[in-house]
Amino acid sequence: MPRKYGKASRKCSRCNDHSALVRRYNLMLCRQCFRELADKIGFKKYN
Repeated sequence: MPRKYGKASRKCSRCNDHSALVRRYNLMLCRQCFRELADKIGFKKYN
């Protein structure tokens, strides 16, 4: 039975990890995958 709530209910769409998920803008990426793909998706890093 799949989980409907809590941490295990969502996973990274790229690596299927459950930890440190970036859900803003419905990205559903873990922070490691987000850092790798940020430039390709259109995010810019400012100092």
